[in-house]
Amino acid sequence: MSHLLTPRVGGILSADIAVPEHEHEVRFYSRILTTGENPLWREDLMNNLGMPIIGLGARTEDLADLPLQWMPHIQVADVAACAKRALDLGGSELMHGKDDDGNSQWAVLLDPNGAAFGIIPVVPAEAVASAEAAADRMGVISGVDLTVSAASATRDFYEQVVGWSVQDAEMEDGSERYADYTMLGGDGVPAARIRHARGANLGLPPTWMICLPVADLAESVRRVEQEGGKIIKATRRKDGEYARVVIQDLVGVSLVLVTG
Repeated sequence: MSHLLTPRVGGILSADIAVPEHEHEVRFYSRILTTGENPLWREDLMNNLGMPIIGLGARTEDLADLPLQWMPHIQVADVAACAKRALDLGGSELMHGKDDDGNSQWAVLLDPNGAAFGIIPVVPAEAVASAEAAADRMGVISGVDLTVSAASATRDFYEQVVGWSVQDAEMEDGSERYADYTMLGGDGVPAARIRHARGANLGLPPTWMICLPVADLAESVRRVEQEGGKIIKATRRKDGEYARVVIQDLVGVSLVLVTG
């Protein structure tokens, strides 16, 4: 994946969620993300540069209709046009922010699978240039994955709505070969992955899962269970160390932890 803060069509800028049991959720995430001698995240869930990459908000009455999913914010060329295409292709709109002149500023959408995502304008280069150059090792969203049974149709939906292009990623399921889909941003660099619900990905929820790097993955996994979360699926390297772990938080929301 390219750097999180790169201004580009299709780039993932950040992600947020509105949750019940807000204080408990904040404790859960601050515990599992702040591992290692040099944590990539602060206890207030900003990254170690103090940037608001992920937002964990309380589930107030005006946010009650939002699904319990981490929602990635995807940069697009035209928010209004993309929202309309999503509706035309069987998606739905949950929220749509406009300025005083009626110009679209952002929208929260559902794809036909029920996976939630936000769309925002491409961020100005000058707004992120200094932050991008500040440090290589910091808390970021290292990737976003969506696992669904209708992966090919979902690929087509996001191609038309977000403006992603597609690169096949060869996969194996026993003796059978198939392709998942790497979704490329406007600069041709991978931005997301859409996966078939089969093989190693069978049983994963059909929601966008953000991948968050941590400084000590084994300790983060230990804290997930200590704090009342669940381990859904764990992938290990040849040396036995964790490489990628799908977890579920206290209110049933899934995400991925990886080594930073």
